[in-house]
Amino acid sequence: MTIMRSSKTKRWMIGLASVGAAAMLAACGAPDTAEETGEVGQAPTTTEEPTTATDPTAESTAAEGDTVVDVAASDEDFSILAEAIEAADLTETLSASGPVTVFAPTNEAFEALPEGTLDKLLLPENQDLLRQVLTYHVLEDEVPASEVTTGEVPTAAGTPVSIQVDDATGEVMVNEAMVVTPDIQASNGIIHGIDQVILPPGLTL
Repeated sequence: MTIMRSSKTKRWMIGLASVGAAAMLAACGAPDTAEETGEVGQAPTTTEEPTTATDPTAESTAAEGDTVVDVAASDEDFSILAEAIEAADLTETLSASGPVTVFAPTNEAFEALPEGTLDKLLLPENQDLLRQVLTYHVLEDEVPASEVTTGEVPTAAGTPVSIQVDDATGEVMVNEAMVVTPDIQASNGIIHGIDQVILPPGLTL
């Protein structure tokens, strides 16, 4: 990912040109030589480069302040999840320092639930049930895709999920759901988008 040879050649050519120019000016013996050389010496101004380089860094640092809740709320693929987190009164919990890993069902995953199930889950009287479902998607540790391994992993709901990694394809299954969007970074953890809503064993909706 680099190209250095052309700039070396350019410097070498400029060096030759300046040697030739110096020789010609010396031959003319003109008193203006010092002034012209002074102008050439002042021409390159690289003072602005450090200032410009600092700005993008400041912007990316600000973006890193978004929690998993903020990231879900700002991504249209997870708008239903963001609504469910609020309905379950988990906003504060998932905005804490963490770290956490959220296996986040996409909107399509929520919409694939049996008809009426999502509306039922979002009702205030079913808040505890919704909490059980959502916390089953949360690990109390930050696990990027590169560190996911096959096995059972405890969740914030207290019941483990089963993770299966296909070494040949790199595909990751969480119970019967597939990770479709891995490694969405947040300030207090990481999000892996999945294509199904997963349920703790024995829980029926």
